[in-house]
Amino acid sequence: MIQVIHRALNILEYVAKDGNKPKPMGQIAQDLALNTATCANIIKTLLDRGYLEKSDLQKGYILGPQLKELTGNRQHHVKLIAAARIQMDHISEQLNEKCLLAVLKGDKRQVIYKNNCSQMVQATTPDEKKAYDSSTGRLLVALMSDEALEKFVHNYGLPPSAIWPDADTSAKFMAQIHQIRKNRYALIEDSKQVIGIASPIYQNGELTASLSIYLPAFRFSNTVRKQMIQLCLTGADEISAQLS
Repeated sequence: MIQVIHRALNILEYVAKDGNKPKPMGQIAQDLALNTATCANIIKTLLDRGYLEKSDLQKGYILGPQLKELTGNRQHHVKLIAAARIQMDHISEQLNEKCLLAVLKGDKRQVIYKNNCSQMVQATTPDEKKAYDSSTGRLLVALMSDEALEKFVHNYGLPPSAIWPDADTSAKFMAQIHQIRKNRYALIEDSKQVIGIASPIYQNGELTASLSIYLPAFRFSNTVRKQMIQLCLTGADEISAQLS
């Protein structure tokens, strides 16, 4: 068992060297003096756990999102929250509604920070939720590269009609994706409970998180809708500028 752990760590260290260059399995096995079948089994486990991922551009393996999360996300989230807090509080002062900051983790959107408002009745949302079932998740999925989006759908499927009825077929899904990309925001306004809008946050040109404003459905109106769109887009742009 200990030997297997050593071999897995050796593979991760090997792939991490010149990390942007995918390493073919045959090369990994040869350079680390591993039996091909043994190497394949270890790599499969590392793939399943997210510590490695297969490069679609070249045949080979690169470090996966789970390893990057363990090593860098906490520090990144601290910086992200520090840059976002002022804008989020400003939005909440303008609308007297709540904001949250979210990232994508697998097929879920994960809240990393949220603020409060002074309303007697406030909207609530879980810290982790299926990406297709939230405005932040839909936005983060829609703004993936085409290659990453194809992989996401391959891994997790299309949205169930119960969650996103306007996107439960390939054609409808892509129409929704294109609309979100065109608008630069995702808005869920047909809910009977919580209305939410989300806009993208970038760091040095790379999508890094999503800013959201959300409120109880009974306080939603056309006037509020316009305010939400403007404040969310402007706020996300300001946060992106702070990070760049």
